[in-house]
Amino acid sequence: MKKSLSFVLAAALASPVFAQKQKPLSRPKLVVGIVVDQMRYDYLYRYWNKYGNGGFRRLLGEGFNYSNTHYNYVPTYTGPGHASIYTGTTPSVHGIVGNNWLVREEGKGTYVTEDKTVQAVGGTAAAGQQSPRHMLTSTITDELRLATNFQSKVIGVCIKDRGSILPAGHAANAAYWYDGTNGAFISSTFYQNSLPEWVTKFNAQNRAAQYLDKPWTTLLPIAQYTESTADDVPWEGAFKGEAKPVFPHDLPTLSAGTSPAVTPSQPTGAEKVPAAVRNLDLIRSTPFGNSLTADFALETIRAEQLGQRGETDFLALSFSSTDYVGHQFGVNAIETEDTYLRLDQDLARVLDYLDKTVGKGQALVFLSADHGAAHSPDFLRSQRIPAGSVGPRLMRDSLQQELVRRHGAGKWVLSYENQQVYLNRPLIAQKKLTLRAVQDEVADIMIGYAGVTRAITADDLQKSHWESGMLMYLENGYFPKRSGDVMVVLEPGWLESYQYPVNKGTTHGSSGNYDTHIPLIFWGWHVKQGRSVAPARIVDIAPTLAQWLNIQEPDGCTGVPLPEVLGK
Repeated sequence: MKKSLSFVLAAALASPVFAQKQKPLSRPKLVVGIVVDQMRYDYLYRYWNKYGNGGFRRLLGEGFNYSNTHYNYVPTYTGPGHASIYTGTTPSVHGIVGNNWLVREEGKGTYVTEDKTVQAVGGTAAAGQQSPRHMLTSTITDELRLATNFQSKVIGVCIKDRGSILPAGHAANAAYWYDGTNGAFISSTFYQNSLPEWVTKFNAQNRAAQYLDKPWTTLLPIAQYTESTADDVPWEGAFKGEAKPVFPHDLPTLSAGTSPAVTPSQPTGAEKVPAAVRNLDLIRSTPFGNSLTADFALETIRAEQLGQRGETDFLALSFSSTDYVGHQFGVNAIETEDTYLRLDQDLARVLDYLDKTVGKGQALVFLSADHGAAHSPDFLRSQRIPAGSVGPRLMRDSLQQELVRRHGAGKWVLSYENQQVYLNRPLIAQKKLTLRAVQDEVADIMIGYAGVTRAITADDLQKSHWESGMLMYLENGYFPKRSGDVMVVLEPGWLESYQYPVNKGTTHGSSGNYDTHIPLIFWGWHVKQGRSVAPARIVDIAPTLAQWLNIQEPDGCTGVPLPEVLGK
């Protein structure tokens, strides 16, 4: 009987019918993750009538739009945002609690991608000593490399180091970011000991300088920017060297600087100033920083043959000039609108190039953002909408003075970072006070400050669990070894102003919808056009990609696959 069953099974396995049921593993040729820094969800539609047909409109017209996608933690900053998208989890797991935080053991702060154990490749030490070592979990890009026995290529591209390094992950082939001191895309020895020849050739073209050789004028006649406020309003920030924040912005003059051979009083053209003294970092705060990023991304696809080698590759591409422009000019500025209209053209270039090189429908693209942005408080107040700002340094110093008054001399507050108070724990122990008691005391003090609506202690976050609401956001953003002792929550419409009481431009970081509600669009390979208003979280992107790629989710993933776009 056993022999007979074995014969039947062997025959079935060898039969043409059984073989026909076995489909080869299907994956996209290339995955392109696009993160637009500081992009609020409503930017998709605010400028809709002025977008072309090849960028945002094409993504929405051919792709799947999750219109109710939110971040599920605070603080909503660039470092945590990029890490959360690619790890599929929150700072409470991946450990990226901000762009900067206090390292208690060292008694000093650190930057999110700072790594003094590596060296710069192609740039200055300050710009190049970077790696993802602070990120404590794997990324979807790491998992793709692992699943293909490292045959897949993974490359990160962004003007910001953290916008390239964190998405590319730990096992990436390369990550490239911009060094404004030499106008070049650089890397670090974490990835390679020298730049590839194609990167060196790209840098030799001096494209940043070329973009800065022309004034920044509006793409359309300025009267057509009816979606924005007037060009000259008090809550926008001007470039250094400008009298007012108005068009046209004279980029050749603003980036020229001075050289020993040219005195500041002499009128000069950019071509008369040695390249070494030009302020090439200025391009970050113009839409041309995005264009430069797109240029480099297209060259990356070409030179590395991404999606054209028989393996699934991954390009982690982030556009960050939207953030610099937004911080300086605010949500409602003509400069912000012009930046998105130009980004729309850059996106069209990227999508067209994917069609030509990888093939139509062969690349899987998602577009999202690392956070949103608040309206300028002064703008909101001009419309009688409640809003305000706080000075983080003033809050820190005021708290320090109050604790000295109550408990005596000493540096009680080590830092105020990421809307969190870092207390001097050794001093608290030396004074024979309990940490919990001082945390409670500080929380009570902070609530008394203007604009503060809640203050929660780290002890409360560690001993409780919340599934929704404000405390859920705080819990998901809290990592005990890196976060502060007291978390502060501002009232809706309030933001931190480091130039307090002056409010110029805008910022982000809160759990307000303006900071958490961001776009999420899937486009390309096996994506059917559609829209869902079902709640989606930023941490759901990575597990959704894992389902498409038939690979493991990142090892700390807490998100879940999105069924609508997967056709489930």
